[in-house]
Amino acid sequence: MKMKKMGILNIVLLFATINVALSVQDGLLPNGNFEQGPKASQMKGTKVTDPHAIPHWEISGYVEYIRSGQTQGDMLLPVPEGAFAVRLGEDASIKTRVTNVTSGSFYSLSFNFARTCAQEEKLNVSVSPNTEPNDWGMLPMQTMYSSDGWDSYSWGFLAQANEIEITLHNPAVEKDPACGPLIDFIALKALKNPHRQRGNMLKNGNFEEGPYIFPNTSWGVLIPPNIEDDHSPLPGWMIESLKAVKYIDAEHFTVPEGKRAIELVAGRESAIAQIVRTQKGKVYDLMFSVGDASNSCQGSMLIEAFAGKITLRVPYESAGKGGFKRAKLRFTAVTERTRVRFLSTYYHMKNDHSGSLCGPVVDDMRLVGVRHP
Repeated sequence: MKMKKMGILNIVLLFATINVALSVQDGLLPNGNFEQGPKASQMKGTKVTDPHAIPHWEISGYVEYIRSGQTQGDMLLPVPEGAFAVRLGEDASIKTRVTNVTSGSFYSLSFNFARTCAQEEKLNVSVSPNTEPNDWGMLPMQTMYSSDGWDSYSWGFLAQANEIEITLHNPAVEKDPACGPLIDFIALKALKNPHRQRGNMLKNGNFEEGPYIFPNTSWGVLIPPNIEDDHSPLPGWMIESLKAVKYIDAEHFTVPEGKRAIELVAGRESAIAQIVRTQKGKVYDLMFSVGDASNSCQGSMLIEAFAGKITLRVPYESAGKGGFKRAKLRFTAVTERTRVRFLSTYYHMKNDHSGSLCGPVVDDMRLVGVRHP
């Protein structure tokens, strides 16, 4: 009987181990919400003094362990969910090892952050081992895109081993060594290589494949431009601009089709593009939806779509309460490879006095050949 109980216990432990391994690949990293923290003896005030005090993480530099409701002067330091987050101060970093990734596969790393200082803040994100030169992201955190004080970023990378080390580093050296971003909720997701669906020459035209979105947050995920991230966490697409675009979900926003869409949040500095094989001289139709995310983004919006030598400008009047319209651009391919590109002509801010940027939503993009134009 004792041996039988031991056998059952071993099976339970085995399945628990399997569940942990699976959750790492598509969800929160172990202690990725920092709810497991240091002991009192491993801290001096809010500063963590032991490099291994936070379970599953190794720290260096000026790292603080922040409790929800804690204040800095007159400013409340928010924590999006749970009781704790970390703040990366002067030359501070946190890193962790992940052992169950697949070498040669693409992943997205998503995390929540909030600014706590007046100075410009940046975060260096990297994964090792890595044989690609300059394959790291220096993500700017000056512009605010959400009304909650928190934003999410996603960074894409190619795993080059079955065990990797993920590092988030604040390179700034400021007068106040505690100055730096709050970090909470760090997750990993394996990205699928999307195939072109029947009746659509575009890959991932409905944006259903993309980075991990934290289920209990309401601000979407920022995807950085390709100048900051060579491996886009939005499969099939390039963020061909100077600033990020926002990946949004139907659980928290109005989405024209399916469960995911893209919000172009930074005017002409926020663009997406894809290169498609075409037949020179053949006529094609590029069809897509334009709308708003029902997030208090109001006003006269204008989407510009480019394909071949044709530009289509699609106006959309937003009341900030959701809705969309369909548009079609007909063009003749002038080369064997055609770049389709979308951007927002104007800058927009939410009508909630938060000062956060927003913009039109694009979704359900389809490219088809026209037999009898």
